[in-house]
Amino acid sequence: MENAGHTLMIRRLLQPLIRYLISKGWGYIALRDLLKECYVNEAVRANQAEGDPTDSLISLVTGIHRGEVKRLRALALEAETATDRLAKTGATLAARVVAAWVSDPRFCDKNGEPLLLALRQSDGVKDAVPCIDTLLQAARIDIRGRTVVDEMLRAKTAELVDEKYIRLLQSAYFGADPAEMLYFLGANVGDHMNAAFHNMKGEQPRFIERALFHNSMSAQQLENVRPELSSMADQLLRQANQRLLEGQIAGTETPSGDQSEPRRRMRFGVYYYETGEDDAP
Repeated sequence: MENAGHTLMIRRLLQPLIRYLISKGWGYIALRDLLKECYVNEAVRANQAEGDPTDSLISLVTGIHRGEVKRLRALALEAETATDRLAKTGATLAARVVAAWVSDPRFCDKNGEPLLLALRQSDGVKDAVPCIDTLLQAARIDIRGRTVVDEMLRAKTAELVDEKYIRLLQSAYFGADPAEMLYFLGANVGDHMNAAFHNMKGEQPRFIERALFHNSMSAQQLENVRPELSSMADQLLRQANQRLLEGQIAGTETPSGDQSEPRRRMRFGVYYYETGEDDAP
């Protein structure tokens, strides 16, 4: 029964991925080769307790030929380097800046809406207007303000006002090109799955992994309530980020406190999906 349950779970996880890949022209062979590479990479990670595992051990664990294991391990190192480069781009930093902007009370008005920020503190700019560099300091991001501004302008997340100020147009950073969107998709959905499998294995503490589900709902009523649900989700994320910032918990660029203490990362997110009643998961 457990194998049957795993088969059903894997099928449900793969179906939306396969539909997307087919729409993008990805054939079975391309996915098969990538799956083989992922098997090798994860087997290496799972067997590093006593040092770097041998190709023979990885071959035994995965069922993949030893010569192929050696080739795929080299590819995995190249892929990891490319992923690390993308993770440090202006796009990911801009996402953190936007999150701080909409959740830190110092950069919001009394109604919780993000303020205009000055591009720089200079003559002609009101002293009461906070500067983009002040926001970066609050978010503990060690990068030039202009770099982040250019990224947000490129992504149409913000706009310039009188060439002196920057106005936020969106409460979240969505990325300006497909590569960025795919990166965030992989990171968000990947960590959602990490949380779910962490709980399935009985590891502690359990992570939040919950969802509401309703069926037989009026399409028009959903159309009406969807913006309200989106606003509720946005408010929840703002409050969570504000708590992390006020408690000086968030911030990885220049961490404070005892440097001997282990550092961790976290992801806290929400999602919404609807479809026809006959389209079962």
